[in-house]
Amino acid sequence: MNRRIFSRMMIAATLALPMVAATGTARAEATEVRLSHGYGLLYLPLMVIRDQGLVEKHAKALGLGDVKTKWVLLDGGNVINDAMLAGNLDIAGTGAPGFVTLWSKARGIPRSEVVGLGALSTSPLWLNTNNPNVKSLKDFTAKDKIAIPGIKTSLSAVLLQMAAAKTFGIENYAKLDPLTVGLSHPEAMGSLLSGKTEITAHFTSPPFSYQEAKEPRITRVLNTSDVLGHITMDVVFSLKSFTEKNPKLTQAFMAAQEEANAYIAKNRKGAAETFLRVSKMKLPQAEVEQMLADPGTEFSTTPVDIMQYVLFMSKAGTIKTKPAVWNEMFVPAFKDRKGS
Repeated sequence: MNRRIFSRMMIAATLALPMVAATGTARAEATEVRLSHGYGLLYLPLMVIRDQGLVEKHAKALGLGDVKTKWVLLDGGNVINDAMLAGNLDIAGTGAPGFVTLWSKARGIPRSEVVGLGALSTSPLWLNTNNPNVKSLKDFTAKDKIAIPGIKTSLSAVLLQMAAAKTFGIENYAKLDPLTVGLSHPEAMGSLLSGKTEITAHFTSPPFSYQEAKEPRITRVLNTSDVLGHITMDVVFSLKSFTEKNPKLTQAFMAAQEEANAYIAKNRKGAAETFLRVSKMKLPQAEVEQMLADPGTEFSTTPVDIMQYVLFMSKAGTIKTKPAVWNEMFVPAFKDRKGS
């Protein structure tokens, strides 16, 4: 009897092993994380993370072993949002308006719901033109074309709408939308400077804004700091389900971003070298360092005035669901942050 009981116990234990293994596998965190960043200086912390392998470093410190990272280059809120919803990205840097749009649209949908992992950067965007007749937003005509990374949802697109609302009234926030053309920042800069295409203006961020301004034929129509103040431009976000399934990996990324920000603040020369190495842009390093020295450029994970986007987009009717407070859109770790 004892032998039979023992045998049954051993068989049951043996049958249970695959179940235990399966359960253990299901609970294990991802061994690879897929991330994206865009072209410009606003994505510098992500470039530092990529260049220095900081996610891998912090993942190992948290006991996750050798985690691999896969980086892709994406620009434009709609493109990034589509990639995230398609399951092709785990963590992405994007313009704050694109994140707010997706947060609102996917709120309460388990497979699509997104959450912010922190702010990314703040820096003035400039609307530059090669049309000598354009001095303000009121001077654009149907003959002008304004290049932005993505129609309607990109950072530049929404900032243009916000500026138009302040100029023409909230009911006319989309007045300049018919003039916009979707182009990546490098393509748009080339078109603007050539003067041989339909593009007569480009709403862009550093370093492209600075490069364009060096040309005598280019004039600045708008500086976002003059219209909207010191406001977070880009954020980092993820599917909420990814952060719930991978709490330590999420923590590793957030620690990596804090380290990257500290590195940029302490080592402007090294940060400029990193930007040039990762972006592969051909610029004098001294110019990049000068851009980083701009008091309006800041890299911090704490959002600044992000609710300004929410309130505008709600009034304009481009989002239906809005958070009561800013940190409702971010991971719980931001609950006690003094953001806005």
